Amino acid sequence: MILKAVFMGTPDFAVPCLKAMLDEGIEVAAVVTQPDKPKGRGKKLAMPPVKELAIENGIQVYQPKRVKDGEFVEILKEINPDIIVVVAFGQILSKEILSIPKYGCINVHGSLLPKYRGAAPVNWAIINGEKKTGITTMYMDEGLDTGDMILKSEVEIGDDETAGELYHRLSSLGAQVLKDTIGAISKGNAPREKQDDSISTYAHMMDKKLGAIDWKKQPHEIVNLVRGTNPWPGAYTGYNGNTMKIWEVAEYDSCTGDSEPGRITSVSDDGIVVSCANGCIIVKEIQMPNKKRMKVSEYLKGNEIEKGVSLGA
Repeated sequence: MILKAVFMGTPDFAVPCLKAMLDEGIEVAAVVTQPDKPKGRGKKLAMPPVKELAIENGIQVYQPKRVKDGEFVEILKEINPDIIVVVAFGQILSKEILSIPKYGCINVHGSLLPKYRGAAPVNWAIINGEKKTGITTMYMDEGLDTGDMILKSEVEIGDDETAGELYHRLSSLGAQVLKDTIGAISKGNAPREKQDDSISTYAHMMDKKLGAIDWKKQPHEIVNLVRGTNPWPGAYTGYNGNTMKIWEVAEYDSCTGDSEPGRITSVSDDGIVVSCANGCIIVKEIQMPNKKRMKVSEYLKGNEIEKGVSLGA
């Protein structure tokens, strides 16, 4: 059975899923994505990545400011899809939209539900020190990522893996799980499992304030924050009145741990050793105002980092 589909998605994460549907010969009657947004220093309007792929493949694109608006709902009813696939779309679907497709609205989510419902599951899995995560497909309902689960696929999180690296891996995995899900739906044997709300967790949206490093935290907590906010919003701290972005750190074993949290205890080409709760971390890659990201060894060739300075607000 060839399903007629509408695809709703916006960022890079959603692109492999749309590509997989096209590769599988699924009829994608329309793509729905967020409006174009200003980007870069020139603030030129930029298309969402999903829109670019849709245009390349001659697919009709819609970009409603509010997908719930009656005028757009009528467009969806006229298209009359068998299935609506939603991947990192960025808007909530109304009950009216959820009821349109014969086989329901299917969501590809970047966590092992019911853990990490919400907007930033990849980031929070790393920040919270999870050792594994994955992809879950589900039938959408009116709640936020609360619908019945269809298929899951689990992956290990690398010890040094950043949110950006994991995001890329999960986007590819999501495409495979989506193919399997649509295949099961088309054959009429897709599983359906209710979520256990009692063990659910929420991954709220990231913002720049979340990148502020609290040096009173444990070494592993700081390392996980740096990994989980890379590449956005990025971890940072204050250094002599300037904002120092911190891109790569590691726990540092050769540490007495008797300095106040945030104090720089040593500086070398290996990195900047900073005291924190019950230990130290070593900062290996930084970015100072109006400069590029660079290894500490590179930065020290033309600049100084003072031992004994306390980092922070």
